[in-house]
Amino acid sequence: MPARRSGINWGRVLLIGMPYLWLLVFFLLPFAIVVKIALSDTAVAMPPYLPVMDWSQGWEGVKQFWSGLDFENFTFLLEDDLYLLSYLNSLRIALISTLLCLLIGYPVAYGMARAPTAWRPTLMMLVILPFWTSFLIRVYAWIGILKNEGLLNSLLQGMGLIDQPLMILNTNTAVYIGIVYSYLPFMILPLYASLEKMDGTLLEAAMDLGCTPLRAFWQVTFPLSLPGVVAGCFLVFIPAVGEFVIPDILGGSETLMIGKTLWAEFFGNRDWPVASAVAVVLLLFLVVPIMLFQRMQERNQEAAR
Repeated sequence: MPARRSGINWGRVLLIGMPYLWLLVFFLLPFAIVVKIALSDTAVAMPPYLPVMDWSQGWEGVKQFWSGLDFENFTFLLEDDLYLLSYLNSLRIALISTLLCLLIGYPVAYGMARAPTAWRPTLMMLVILPFWTSFLIRVYAWIGILKNEGLLNSLLQGMGLIDQPLMILNTNTAVYIGIVYSYLPFMILPLYASLEKMDGTLLEAAMDLGCTPLRAFWQVTFPLSLPGVVAGCFLVFIPAVGEFVIPDILGGSETLMIGKTLWAEFFGNRDWPVASAVAVVLLLFLVVPIMLFQRMQERNQEAAR
């Protein structure tokens, strides 16, 4: 028998370690920097904060950091209703937008999955076609569509459906339209991936057992597509919560979302510590539920074995 090789399989280590290295460099280190700034004090300087740890003092600087640790910037978020309203409004807009994307995207993905095989690449290309244009340009294009003298009002008035222009621009309705338009492909693609690989004979068996088409959909098709539903909802909800460009361009000054609040704190008030605290809390709002959901999924999979 050939001798068994000993030693470390560096190829395997590299393959497994690359995702963790990516996570460390592009998530954990930037997050640590943001937390460090959130625990600092505002100052009239460049950058506009006083570091909480002086690395030049060595271990003494570390001890001073732990002894003088101050969460004043986080407690300030609880004292000012602006930040609470920003969080709540962002969550509300993101939830409604995600639900709208699901209601629109599911029939589209279902139709793509049931279309003839030769048509599916073309339909897929049409879904991702907007990505070939700059995101900012696509959002700005909606101004020309939604403004009082825009394409939508001109079309509705020309058809005699309205007498006065609809006030859509600079409202939450425009924000919903912009978010749904921008993030709808992120809902369609995972739904299509789940529906396209579903075994059609399961529906035939359900029909043979007396299920109506609607009942077969709810008892067979929809449960099998739940992984795509969950993935699509996460892909839409997470970026929609922190969205800045769409509410700033289409929502106007009256739209309150946490992304606009962050921008105002960083570049308007130049209060980097408070803005960093806002970003840390927002990240915790998003990451903790996802981790709990993943843990629940793992337990369900273990129980099903």
